[in-house]
Amino acid sequence: MRWSSCLIPTLKEIPSEAEVISHKLMLKAGLIRKIASGIYTLLPLGFKVMLKIVNIVREEMNKAGAEELLMPILAPSELWKETGRWGLYGKELFRVKDRQDRDFALGPTHEEVITDLVRNEIRSYRDLPKNFYQIQVKFRDEPRPRFGLLRAREFMMKDAYSFDVDEKNAEITYKKMFDAYCNIFSRCGLNFKAVEAETGNIGGSFSHEFMVLANNGEELIIYCNKCGYAANKERAEGISNFKGNENDELKKLEKVYTPGKRTIKEVTEFLKKEPFELVKTLIYVADGKPIAVLIKGDDELNENKIKRSLNITEIAMADEKLVREITNSPVGFAGPVGLKNIPIFADNSIKKLKNFVVGANEEDYHLINVNLERDFKVKEFFDLRFVKEGDFCNKCGSTLSTLKGIEVGHTFKLGTKYSEAMNAKFLDENGVRKTIIMGCYGIGITRIISAAIEQWNDEDGIIWPISIAPYHVIITVINYKDEKIKELADSIYNVLMKNNIEVLLDDRDISAGVKFKDADLIGIPIRITIGPKAIKENLLDVRLRKTKKEFKLKREEVLEEIQKLINEGLKI
Repeated sequence: MRWSSCLIPTLKEIPSEAEVISHKLMLKAGLIRKIASGIYTLLPLGFKVMLKIVNIVREEMNKAGAEELLMPILAPSELWKETGRWGLYGKELFRVKDRQDRDFALGPTHEEVITDLVRNEIRSYRDLPKNFYQIQVKFRDEPRPRFGLLRAREFMMKDAYSFDVDEKNAEITYKKMFDAYCNIFSRCGLNFKAVEAETGNIGGSFSHEFMVLANNGEELIIYCNKCGYAANKERAEGISNFKGNENDELKKLEKVYTPGKRTIKEVTEFLKKEPFELVKTLIYVADGKPIAVLIKGDDELNENKIKRSLNITEIAMADEKLVREITNSPVGFAGPVGLKNIPIFADNSIKKLKNFVVGANEEDYHLINVNLERDFKVKEFFDLRFVKEGDFCNKCGSTLSTLKGIEVGHTFKLGTKYSEAMNAKFLDENGVRKTIIMGCYGIGITRIISAAIEQWNDEDGIIWPISIAPYHVIITVINYKDEKIKELADSIYNVLMKNNIEVLLDDRDISAGVKFKDADLIGIPIRITIGPKAIKENLLDVRLRKTKKEFKLKREEVLEEIQKLINEGLKI
C-alpha cells in the first residue's frame, strides 16, 4: 500500500482521555478512534494487526483439532436462566428486549448457546469428543471502561468449548488447548506466563490465565523461580513469612477507650502498635448466613479463598445494620471476644499471634492483649489472605516474587456446571445416560493488540513483533517527486510485493523528519530509506525498529536480505 492512499491519521498530541501507554499509542498512531465510552472503531492499521492475530489463533486452534463455527451474538434469556446466570451475572450482562418484549442478552460469553447446540445434536459416546470455537464480537457492559481496548465494552474474542465423555479425556483436551495457547502467544511475539487462576463468572473447578508481562499490567502475578509455580493474586497460595510473637508471655486482657478510631491506621497509631498486632474482625454473609472472619491488620482478605475453604457459592460483606445486630456496635469496632451465635473463621497467621488488639463490640472501645483459646475460640483456620512478595512457596519453600501482567487468555476446566444444568447428556457404550464433561477456552483478540503495545514500545512509539505487524517493511522515500528516486522506490516496492512481503510505501510530499517519526510511531519492523544517496551510491539504508540497528544493502540484495530478516523475526 501507498501511504497517500491509506487512512493513517497520526497525531502529534496525545488525547487527554488516554491513561496507559497502549491507549495513548493506539490513538496517536491512528489504530483506533472512540465513538462512545468503551466502544472503538478499529482503523485500517489496527484492523490489519487484529487479522494477523486472528490468523495465528485460527491456525493453532485448527491444529489442536478444534472446529470453527459462528454462534449468534444475541441469545434468549431462557438459556441463561437455565444455568442461573441471568440473575447471577450482574449488570455487566448487556440485556435487551425485542419488539415482542422478550428478553435477550448480547453475549459476553457463549456457554449456554453452545451447550444448547450440543444437547440437541450429540447423542452417543461415538459423537465425542468435540471441540468448537468461534471468533466473534462480544459485549460486556463494563462499569468503568478504560485503557482503550484493554477494558472495552465491545471487543473481539476467540472462545472455544470442548465436550468429552469423562474426566480423563477432558484432561487430554485441556492439555491440547493449553499447548495451543502457548503456541499462539509465542507466535504473537509476546513474553507471557501461564498462571493458576480463579474461575469467576464462568465457573468450573480449575483454570489458567495467560498473562502478558507488562509494567502497566492490571493483574499481579505471584510466582516461584525455583519450581515454576505461578498464580494470579486471587488464586495464589503461599506460606506467610510472618514470624509472629507466639513466644511472648500472655498479658492481661484490657478494654481501652479509642474515641472515633475505626481504621487500622487510626487504631494502631492511637495505641502505638504495629498493624500486624491488630486483628480485623470482618462480618460476612456466606450463602445467606453470617460469619466472622479474622485476619491480621497488615494483611488483605481474599474472598475467593473464603468461598473455596468453606465451599460456599456467594459471599458479601454484611451491611451496617447486620453488623450492629451481631456486634452491638457500629462498623469499625467488631471483635471476636464475646461474639455469640456466629461461627468465627481465621487466617492461619493468627495462630502466631499473642497479645493482639481487636474491636470490643462497643463503640469507641478496643481490647488489647487478646489471645486465642483463653479469650475466644476459632471454629477453623484457613489460608485466607492475599499472598505477598517475600512469602514462601507452598510447593518448594522458596521465596515468592511478583510481576505485573495483562490477561489475554483464559482456559477453564468446567466439568459439568453447564451440561448438568442444561441436561446435555450422551449414551455410553452400555447405553447408560451420562453427563458430558466440558471445557472452555477464551482469548481476547483485541486485548492482545493492547498488550503487545504495552510490552513492546519505546519513547518513539510502537515496536511491533513482526508476526503481528500491520506491514513487514516501510519504504521511506525522500523526495518522491524526483523521477529517479520514484523509479527506484517503486521498483523495490513492487519486488517486495510480488514476493508476498507486506510493504507500506511512504510517498507523501512532506519532510523526511516527519516521515521518520511516523515510521517509528506506527512501529513497522523494517525501514528502508530511499533518497538521493541511494541513487548516487546504489546503497539503500535499512533500519530495524526494535534494535535500532542500521546497515546498507545493495539494490540487488534487498529481496534476499529482507526475506531473511522477516523469517528470523517470525522464529522469535
